Amino acid sequence: MSDRITVTTWYLEQTSPADLTPAGGAPDLRIVRAEVPSPEFSRFLYTAVGQDVTWTDRLGWPYARWREFLDQPGVETWVAYDRGTPAGFIELDGGDAESAVEISYFGLLPAFRGRRIGGQLLSYGTARAWDLADRLPERATTKRVWVHTCSKDGPHALSNYERRGFRVFRTETDEEPALPTPGPWPGA
Repeated sequence: MSDRITVTTWYLEQTSPADLTPAGGAPDLRIVRAEVPSPEFSRFLYTAVGQDVTWTDRLGWPYARWREFLDQPGVETWVAYDRGTPAGFIELDGGDAESAVEISYFGLLPAFRGRRIGGQLLSYGTARAWDLADRLPERATTKRVWVHTCSKDGPHALSNYERRGFRVFRTETDEEPALPTPGPWPGA
């Protein structure tokens, strides 16, 4: 087994709210904004969704770093609930750029994949990126929503973004260390 893997990263964008092609809805799905910044809850979502797709960049963040990130104006977490159970989340980061919003994280817990929830959550979250200025009057109107995904993400990630109207604007391929997936309880 090689200790390195080839990873392709696609950067995608929408440049108008009219670019969004909404997905049909999943029954019993409720999407709610986590209005109280909670490092514990955000870390739970991050590890639960990213456990099998090698999300590791935030695992070393201390509590204070989570708090600092979540407290930024323009950072929002929207959570999908299937019959009361968290099924996935989309995290928007409109804190750095005046008119751009990044979908910094998006995904479903493994048990909820393949049930048409991802398309609905991505549609809803992208619409919230476009109307972010409605919730933050001091912010400029969103002119661009962007995201990146890679070949380590789920097999339907890229096609879901494209079906929602995102267009690839850059592709990169790099060699990375082959890391084991951290699981929901890293180090446990």
